[in-house]
Amino acid sequence: MTGVVIYSSAWCPFCIRAKHLLDSKGVRYEEVSVDGKPEVRAEMTRKAGRTSVPQIWIGPTHVGGCDDLYALERAGKLDALLQSSPQTETH
Repeated sequence: MTGVVIYSSAWCPFCIRAKHLLDSKGVRYEEVSVDGKPEVRAEMTRKAGRTSVPQIWIGPTHVGGCDDLYALERAGKLDALLQSSPQTETH
């Protein structure tokens, strides 16, 4: 897996917050909606080991959810992780 992928739901406030953080950094990401798609949610659950959204990957690294993403930001580690993923683009 390359770049940033976020499994999300349109109504999820945590998904909105996570995307806002990525947007504020100018990061392009692939958003995969799980709304009304049980097979996509099952795929996400299989990959992440979690059923909640959002689930975020930066390159091959499973970051986790919104709180995990913001924890990386607070720890000063998010930018380095984004830069280490060769397919992560900013706009």
